[in-house]
Amino acid sequence: MSEAIITVENLGKKYRIAHQGERQRYVALRDVIAEKARGIFKMLKTEKLKSGNNAPISGFRRASVSHTEDFWALKGVSFEVKRGEVVGIIGRNGAGKSTLLKILSRITEPTEGRVRMGGRVGSLLEVGTGFHPELTGRENIFLNGAILGMHRAEIRRKFDEIVAFAEMEKFLDTPVKRYSSGMYVRLAFAVAAHLEPEILIVDEVLAVGDAEFQKKCLGKMENVSRKEGRTVIFVSHNLAAVRSLCSRGIFLREGQVVANDEVSKALRAYAESLPRSGRDSEMVFKFEGQKPRFSQLSLEKVIFECGEIIRIHGEIFSELSCQASIEVELHDDRDIPVAYGSTSPMAGPAWNLKRGTTRFEIKLGPLWLAEGTYRLFFWLIKPWTENYHLVEEPLYFELTHSDPYSSGFSFKQSYKRGSFAIPIQATLEPS
Repeated sequence: MSEAIITVENLGKKYRIAHQGERQRYVALRDVIAEKARGIFKMLKTEKLKSGNNAPISGFRRASVSHTEDFWALKGVSFEVKRGEVVGIIGRNGAGKSTLLKILSRITEPTEGRVRMGGRVGSLLEVGTGFHPELTGRENIFLNGAILGMHRAEIRRKFDEIVAFAEMEKFLDTPVKRYSSGMYVRLAFAVAAHLEPEILIVDEVLAVGDAEFQKKCLGKMENVSRKEGRTVIFVSHNLAAVRSLCSRGIFLREGQVVANDEVSKALRAYAESLPRSGRDSEMVFKFEGQKPRFSQLSLEKVIFECGEIIRIHGEIFSELSCQASIEVELHDDRDIPVAYGSTSPMAGPAWNLKRGTTRFEIKLGPLWLAEGTYRLFFWLIKPWTENYHLVEEPLYFELTHSDPYSSGFSFKQSYKRGSFAIPIQATLEPS
């Protein structure tokens, strides 16, 4: 087993938060001038200095601070990363992911615990990290390399590769303060990935780039880890990217490690922690009128794999006995319909509903879908006759790890080749 290149032991980071008490009354500039004038008038009249002279000279009064509170962004975090491993850090906003990366990058000091790093670190945490705005792109490549501890000869050797990857030859001698956020990310990632750090740390900053560049960056990180044997720490809310790139996942919640396991198990733990209410995975409806209606719809979970069966649970409430069927429409992340299904296909037999509540389960699939986010819309109908209930808000789910042909190639919505994989069987006949 390879040695650990990163060791984190009982790591904690504490911040002190100030809470403001009741604000004092706002004092405008005209009130200050009037108060001063009254003071001068009184002084001339009585030849004595009155208290009006001590009026504040500012138009604002600071809010009083009543107390402070200690907030632990990280608490008791421990893990190891082996050389050449690709680890994804996942969790909801505020879980402590960015704080952890800043400590690993030696930007922030921990409050307690310790971190041991066994190699040179290249970080891409925020747009423009390590760049000087007044210097050109060319000069910042050399500056960033020097910060990473590289010799000028090493940087020159990699210079052409960096420029070619960033595709920014035209703007190389332009000060980076004139770059857009996307241009910043292009150059920053190219520098971080090509200057051969033993450890590459990448935060959600890649989301600033366009889809084509994100794809290029993910391919580079995969090449850096698998072919060059370097270690990658990757934070992203794109769970499909984490699934395809990482071998292990660390799930953080409220500053603590909830799961540190294979990436599929860490993603499953994260999915199970998501709230099952609202638009994501469950809907509850109020009963209105006499027609049969859905009273509840929910998904078994919110993250699925390609070829997995999707289970939907629900309830129908009806005042009377009647016939009904359910129609389902599947939309991709651009809201384009990609599939349709019915419990009474081709005007087949409908369900005979009794008065009251009827529970049901629907199984969809297996569906050979591309990686991405999907929406499910539902209709409760009397076949070929009447619409009972149209659900306007969809249920959402995410599909990851799409490899329908078992080829090692990940089929994604972002490739714009559609959202449904067509099963193909082909044979060659000799001429």
